[in-house]
Amino acid sequence: MSQATAPSARTRIRRLPDRGRYDFATVAAIVDATMLCTVAFQIDGAVHAIPTLHWREGEHLYIHGAKASRMLKALAHGEACVTIAQADGLVLARSAMHHSMNYRSVVIYGRFEAVTDPDYKLRSLEAFIEGLYPGRWQTLRPINDKELNATTVLRIPLTEASAKVRAAGVKDDEEDLSWPVWAGVIPLHTVPGEPQAEHDSVLSDVPPTRFV
Repeated sequence: MSQATAPSARTRIRRLPDRGRYDFATVAAIVDATMLCTVAFQIDGAVHAIPTLHWREGEHLYIHGAKASRMLKALAHGEACVTIAQADGLVLARSAMHHSMNYRSVVIYGRFEAVTDPDYKLRSLEAFIEGLYPGRWQTLRPINDKELNATTVLRIPLTEASAKVRAAGVKDDEEDLSWPVWAGVIPLHTVPGEPQAEHDSVLSDVPPTRFV
């Protein structure tokens, strides 16, 4: 994937194209930095957009859910658009019209395919859990065959994807620079809260997550 060229016409950034990124490293980093994506698809001519957890292995984005899910069934047979966005900062300007936000986003087009091999499916689910909670998989009660069979895992390639990034300060008009109001960037971060253990949890030690 070229850093300068969109992989397809529908991924080309038209609005503020200087913010566009098409290299795999940027796309993958944004996918990895977030937990939730929104998947858009059609069922009987109606458009749906559903948020869901995701993870990445190599050049694919993965999602999972119950085998009975209407969304997962539809995705196995049609085109999809996956979007991801991460808010990084509030940009406060001297004019309301120049307020903005620093962000990272990705748009992915293509078709999902099902992961059908049971061993591969199990390894993918392990990668999902380990990506959120390093070292936790080996401590858990193993997934049984009934649970594995009731779970659908889908993946979509990152070959037709584009990223859009704003990481800058305030861009005010020159005549507004002396206006007497605070201007600058307020960074935004995801911070874990105080763990809340179940009353019947056997262990009291809180496991690590990638956010700590």
